[in-house]
Amino acid sequence: MMNIVLHQPEIPANTGNIGRTCVAAGARLHLIEPLGFRLSEKEIKRAGMDYWAQLDVTRYVNYDAFLEQNPNAKLWYATTKAKQTYTEVRFGTDDYLMFGKESGGIPEEILADHPERCIRIPMLDTIRSLNLSNSVAIVLYEALRQNDFLHMKREGELHRLQWR
Repeated sequence: MMNIVLHQPEIPANTGNIGRTCVAAGARLHLIEPLGFRLSEKEIKRAGMDYWAQLDVTRYVNYDAFLEQNPNAKLWYATTKAKQTYTEVRFGTDDYLMFGKESGGIPEEILADHPERCIRIPMLDTIRSLNLSNSVAIVLYEALRQNDFLHMKREGELHRLQWR
């Protein structure tokens, strides 16, 4: 099962959207405090809709507590500062994809210790970063694609008509 790690997220709607994406992808969500909001806020529930109750989510008091509770986690750090793109690495089925807070990303103290695990989403140099929930979806679905969408429904059905 893939794992999404949010380091100190600040915007409840982003976290709600990410939670919904995690439910759709069968991924766990890990939230590293401090959070910029309360999990009871209506923005979380609105963005996550009725899927929030199905979400496998764990909170940690800080990054060190996360590491202590997940000692064998294979972490990938999504950052605009990375030298390699997310498509240049090989994701495993149980990897952890970490994303930083909206205003500043993952602290450089963490990134500097793991340069080989830092990945980026290519974009024009005229923009600072993508929206956090969009970034999570892009990288998570690449990791799922690399693993042949293991355990996921791959076909859709029409509601009123049938495919020809």
